[in-house]
Formats: sequence, C-alpha cells, structure tokens
Amino acid sequence: MKLRIYTLILLTAVFATTIFTACKVSYSFTGASIAPNVKTFSVYYFPNRARLVNPNLSQQFTDGLQEKLIKQTSLNQISESGDLEFSGQITDYDVKPMNIGEGDLAAQNRLTITIKVKFANNKDHEQDWDKSFTAYEDFDSNQSLSAIEDSLVPEIIKKLTDDIFNASIANW
Repeated sequence: MKLRIYTLILLTAVFATTIFTACKVSYSFTGASIAPNVKTFSVYYFPNRARLVNPNLSQQFTDGLQEKLIKQTSLNQISESGDLEFSGQITDYDVKPMNIGEGDLAAQNRLTITIKVKFANNKDHEQDWDKSFTAYEDFDSNQSLSAIEDSLVPEIIKKLTDDIFNASIANW
C-alpha cells in the first residue's frame, strides 16, 4: 500500500514537472510580447514630408523610436535588415485653432503630428503592417508655436512612439 502511494506521488510529481517545464510563459512589465527567435531591430530615418517642416523633427522622432525600443525590449539595434524593421515618413505637422472663444478668437491651438509607419517582422510577415499614427498637444493661443515648440514636440513624440510600440511589439 505504501509503495503504491509513493509510486503515485512520484508519478504525479514527474508528470507535473514535465507539464510545467514544457510550457513557456513570458511576462514583461512593458507589455512586450516578442517571439524568442526575434533578436534585432532596425529603425530607418523618418524623412519629413509635411507641408510645415520642423527641421529637427525627423531626427528627434527617429531617435525617440530607437530609444523606446532599446529601453522597453531586450532586442539589439542594428543599422539595417533587423528581425523587426521600422520605416516611414512624417506626413503632417500642423497647427490649428481650437476652443473658439469670444470674438471668434481661438482660446487654444493644437499642434498635430502624423507619422506613416511601415512595420516589417522578418520572422513572421503575417504581422507586417502599414499604418498612420497621429498625436497632438494643445497650447494657449497667446503663446507662439516657436516659443513652446521645444516643449510640445517631445511630448507628442512620446505619444507616437508609445502607440507604435503598442501596435508592433505589444500587439495591441
């Protein structure tokens, strides 16, 4: 009787160990779900094709996306032909009046940036996509764009890179 119980416990332990070690679950605080065979990424320069051009925006955005991927994943950055590739262009950089107040004057303005991104997963092309992402920040109409542009653009870039990360790496 004791031998049967001992054998049953031993078999159950072996079975449970086999089941739990055969299943691999990957958790991440960043929300990233990256296949184990994906090791590298490439971010190509995003040229500015908007009508209104901020001369620093292309480099700031490209650097911002690279930094996001470096900080939030364990992938290695390479200059080209990464397992994951990000390319595209800045398609819109626009300021429009918002919240019209007394005398048909805008109380606030909105700076909007749109980026067209092509994402290629060279390990699983079913995950490839081509999308546009838009983000904005509002500012008081008493301020000129040139006075606050340096503080608004990084906030918008952060929103854009978060959205791109979520669409590509986190699969949202």
